[in-house]
Order: sequence, then structure tokens, then C-alpha cells
Amino acid sequence: MKKRTAEVDRKTRETDIRIQLNVDGTGRFRVSTGIPFLNHMLELLAKHSCMDLVLRAKGDLDVDYHHTVEDVGLALGEALNKALGDRKGISRYGWCVLPMDDALSRVALDLGGRPYLVYEVATRKKRIRDFDLGLIKEFFQAFTVQARMNLHIRLMYGEEPHHAYESVFKALARSLRMAAERDPRVKDVPSSKGKI
Repeated sequence: MKKRTAEVDRKTRETDIRIQLNVDGTGRFRVSTGIPFLNHMLELLAKHSCMDLVLRAKGDLDVDYHHTVEDVGLALGEALNKALGDRKGISRYGWCVLPMDDALSRVALDLGGRPYLVYEVATRKKRIRDFDLGLIKEFFQAFTVQARMNLHIRLMYGEEPHHAYESVFKALARSLRMAAERDPRVKDVPSSKGKI
């Protein structure tokens, strides 16, 4: 069975990112972005999707976090797209409703090749320490486009922002795990068109 792995190097004047991804891993991770909250969310994503992730990002954090967060999303989406290859035999769809203490999130996704993001997440607090939570939408927009994925995220409720975003990332992880899983009954691409 073909290994579903990818390596991505993305260098711009603003960021330098290197990613190794194994879709069929066990959830091991080594993440370093210079942004502690982003590190934590990406570690949760790897752990709960059972994808192995090595990610190193250096960015112009003295300017702001925007370039690094967005470019990590772009590079991670590109890695997932490469690792999935022609997407033959995958389940394609995944979904999860996931609680984290006071928060509950719903995520549904389609790895069918058509990028689209629906993002309904709002908390009363707009920051966790110095991290602007609005940047998470930028991450997901970039990730969705490069992964060629239709992604619907909704925070149904949650007071504590850390719990809310943890719920979102864990629900995404479980949804990705379901959608990327190989289905032995599916021999070709899971599409009536015969192509994704």
C-alpha cells in the first residue's frame, strides 16, 4: 500500500516553513512556530487525527503573527493535498461534534477537491494572551484552499476561548481522520465523476 506522506518547504520574504506529514501515522508531533497558542492547536490537530506532523516555521513575528499563521495554513494544506495524492480509496467525508468542557463544536468536511470554508466561530474574548483569535480564520482559509477541501466549522457554544478553539481543532482532527481513512470497498476515487 502506497505511503501517504509529504514534505513541503515554503520560503517567502516573510516566512520559512518546513513540514513533514504522514497521514497514516499515530499522532506524533514536533511543532515549532514561535507562537505558543498556534503550536498547541497544531499539536492537538496531529494527535487527534493520528497524523504524524513535524512542522518548523520561522516568521517575521516582530511585525505581527499574521504572515506566519496564514503561511502555516498554506503549507499544511499543501502537505495534506500532496499526501492524499489522487485520493483513491478514501472515505472522503468526515464529521465530528466534540465537547471540551463548556464548549461544543461541530465540524464537517469533504476532501472532494472543491475548496470552500464556512466558519462560524465567535467568542467574547478576542485574544488569548497576545494572540489575536481572528487569525485562526485566516489559518483555516489558507488550509482549506491548499488542501482542496470543503470545510464547515461551527462553535455551537462556549464561554472560555481556549476551550472553544481546542474543541474546534480536535473536531477538525477527528473529521480529517474519518475522511482520509481508506475504505476497502472504495477502489477508485469516491466520486460519481470518476475524478476529484
